Amino acid sequence: MKASENFKNAIEKYLSGLAQGDAAFATHYAKASKNLESCLDYIGGEVKKTGLCAFDNQEIFDMAVKYYTDDSIGTPAPVAYKAVVQTPAPADLFSQPEIPVTKMQTEPFLPIKKDVKPAVQTALTLFDI
Repeated sequence: MKASENFKNAIEKYLSGLAQGDAAFATHYAKASKNLESCLDYIGGEVKKTGLCAFDNQEIFDMAVKYYTDDSIGTPAPVAYKAVVQTPAPADLFSQPEIPVTKMQTEPFLPIKKDVKPAVQTALTLFDI
């Protein structure tokens, strides 16, 4: 299965932006032996190895950068996967986030009585002299 266009575009946009700002990465990104399709296959294979199903954007971007910078990575085998690109919801300043309802205590609070003993004075003060 091929990666979605949104996933491809997100990876490509990140890598091209990184290549424009980092001359050292730009040389790796321009290699003829590396391409976006193989990069996506590499990411799919690495995700499958972990056995996890959710990743942070930066974790995926780091895998893409590793594919281009590590010369020991050849052409990976295609992996069947479905990648979902989810953009965070915009911040809404006028509504409050939902607070989960917790079970409230129904019994009244009873004060705990402690026996307080006066402190024993062992040192002399100026008034004792």
